[in-house]
Amino acid sequence: MNNRNLVICDREEGYAEAFALFLMKKKELAFQVQVCKGIEQVQAMMQEHPIDILLIGGTYPAAERRKLKAREIFLLTGSGKTEADSAEIAVYKYQSGEAILAEIIRRCSEHEDGDGLFIRTVKAGRVRIIGLFSPVHRSGETSYGLKLGQELAVSENVLYLNMEIYGGIGGYFPEEGHTLADVLYYSRQESGNIGLILTTLVKHMGGLDYLLPVRVSEDVKAVEAREWISVIRQIAEQSIYDVIILDIDEGLREVYELLRVCTEIHVLTARDTMAKAKLLQMEEEMHLLGYDDLKKKIVKKEPAA
Repeated sequence: MNNRNLVICDREEGYAEAFALFLMKKKELAFQVQVCKGIEQVQAMMQEHPIDILLIGGTYPAAERRKLKAREIFLLTGSGKTEADSAEIAVYKYQSGEAILAEIIRRCSEHEDGDGLFIRTVKAGRVRIIGLFSPVHRSGETSYGLKLGQELAVSENVLYLNMEIYGGIGGYFPEEGHTLADVLYYSRQESGNIGLILTTLVKHMGGLDYLLPVRVSEDVKAVEAREWISVIRQIAEQSIYDVIILDIDEGLREVYELLRVCTEIHVLTARDTMAKAKLLQMEEEMHLLGYDDLKKKIVKKEPAA
């Protein structure tokens, strides 16, 4: 399927260019973004090929806007005084880019083939799911996971999910933003393509995409393994990601069942005697509980110096 197109036309050229740049950084989106400097340029473009999505500034006269045709037309309003025509969908232009994008996706996804406007899900092969897990506390697991994710993101689409009971918002992660709890909510509601929803939720750390950890520890503890497995599989099947990194807490329910969804399990090795004893106990426990298949997936890594 060829990429669809999204055209932005607003008298505030700086605004149009900034929003276009925001959209072009969203590698999940499967449409081409173009900026027009006036209605005449939009009309000329219409003669060459149909426009799928048009964002038109509300300061253009309604009579001129009615001459424009597109699959979906969004009217960029700066105040409540601008009235949208029956063919237009009003959206407040000075809210966050994520909020505007979410509205565009919501409206366009009401069409039967709406997902095709946005998400690229073609992958070269099987999704690699890397679990980070250790019974040893303060082993540098999170910093290792973020560094690994950024390195892999140079050549692949990578998503990092921190599933720790206390993920450390305000440390490695900013205090504001959507969390993994939002994705769990959408997964439970079965309210659409998770891959599509992720385009409006993820944050970026260089080329690495990530979600903030869940804010309330009791909420993490209440999630059953089958729920984690369901959302991970949905992301693997419906998103662009080639690699999903799971920073897994030992306190999660049925944690060994959750680890089974991983294609590999990275365990940071330890130098002190007590830490080595904990790692040995973990491997013995896996054997006793019938999880020898997990032991075969373990990849031992040296901790950062």
